[in-house]
Amino acid sequence: MSGYFPSSPIPAIRVRVGTASTEARDYRFTQTFRIGRVAECELCIEDPHVSRQHATVAFANGQWWVQDMNSANGIWVDGQKVQTLAISQAVSFRLGVEGPWVMMQAEVPAAAPQAPVQVPAQPQQQPVGGETRMIASYTEKYLTGNTDQPAGERTMMIRKAFTKVQKKQKRKYGWVVAGLVLLLCGVGGFAWFRDQQVRKQTAMAQELFYSMKALDVDIANVERLVAESGGPQGAEQIRKFRERRMAMENQYNNFLSGLKIYDRQLSEEERLILRMARVFGECELTAPPEFISEVQRYIGMWKSSSRYKTAVDRAVANGYHVKIAKEFLDRGLPPQFFYLAMQESNFDPFISGPMTYKGHAKGMWQFIAETGERYGLKTGPLFEFPRPDPGDDRHNWEKATVAASRYIKDIYSTDAQASGLLVMASYNWGEHRIIKLLQTMPANPKERNFWQLQAKYRDKWPNETYDYVYYIFSAAVIGENPRLFGFPFDNPLAHLEKR
Repeated sequence: MSGYFPSSPIPAIRVRVGTASTEARDYRFTQTFRIGRVAECELCIEDPHVSRQHATVAFANGQWWVQDMNSANGIWVDGQKVQTLAISQAVSFRLGVEGPWVMMQAEVPAAAPQAPVQVPAQPQQQPVGGETRMIASYTEKYLTGNTDQPAGERTMMIRKAFTKVQKKQKRKYGWVVAGLVLLLCGVGGFAWFRDQQVRKQTAMAQELFYSMKALDVDIANVERLVAESGGPQGAEQIRKFRERRMAMENQYNNFLSGLKIYDRQLSEEERLILRMARVFGECELTAPPEFISEVQRYIGMWKSSSRYKTAVDRAVANGYHVKIAKEFLDRGLPPQFFYLAMQESNFDPFISGPMTYKGHAKGMWQFIAETGERYGLKTGPLFEFPRPDPGDDRHNWEKATVAASRYIKDIYSTDAQASGLLVMASYNWGEHRIIKLLQTMPANPKERNFWQLQAKYRDKWPNETYDYVYYIFSAAVIGENPRLFGFPFDNPLAHLEKR
């Protein structure tokens, strides 16, 4: 334990710790120390409620501070969990909700006595030429002249007194400057400390997010297997997975709250963009800097035409929005995949696409015959012609919606690694072509997501697919609050809030 020197500008801090199994113990520190359960901590408290590395206590900005080190148990004051605590007076807190209590109080060092500074009175300068010259001559003779020249006893006495006063003043202002330097260093040190804590918390939040997405992949695969088997096997495992997923999401939300991601100087539009990125399985903490402005550009393109309103009006008038949202929710997918059908067909179930080497894509979800048949859609006799075919299941929007949700679920749970934006890219460019790129990337959501695909392979996928993804995503952002963007209607998926 470090000693305390009265000349130090940092006051010592007294610490009293009380646990359920031992008597209260007193400690005294004069420099930064850590509190935790392991022996490496300067203040080691062997109690199950104390984390291995629980808190750091540091002096900055003129006072002592307690900073939680992202411990699992936290710091609690009057039943409230806090991240940072200033020790401006005697303060008590607990390490964990039911853990040991700690009382801290900074010592007040006795002020060192200082001799009063005596400055000889000097005559004030008057705007009279003679007096001014007289004062200047006295100053030259006694104070600032050539002190190496012989002088009388009285002159030497005055010079010595003046030199003594100057030394005292230099010492006095030297302490003031030193104090200011120490204060600035303390503020800078605390800012550095806070920056390191923010970086650490951000990294932990990212790890938690991608662990959560890895669990999403596991859940999706188990659900797919259960659906294929048709039996109750796996239902209990899915339930446990979902409980764990909920706990992880709550913890991730706590990280975001502590990092104040959504409390920064963001517009409501920018907040919606970040939230929608998370809905589609991308981490808002790792979004590229240009992502928000790019989405806003596509929002502007939606606003420049009547297409968005026309398509949504058609969907709501025919009840498409209710069926589509329910189908995707029932499969554990974001209901905002509703906007993929809008980009494909403007919710027209009888539309036919242009001719491709695999024939015409048809219906609201624009299935080609091969993919439609794989997911249970019967192809009609007019499959070679770009017109409606009553015998083609691709024009049956309800059957096609079920097929689309199954198809998207398969992509989502395998090569897309629970990234909704990778699903969109695969749906447009063809799952085999985009998946060839994805399969060159590590099979985990942290290293296989839309941000990574865009950074590594943007030059290898067509502009059509790039536009496709950003049009759907920006449409989903608008849909959360159409009136915010100047559209005269409400969220077409607002009925889901009543579920």
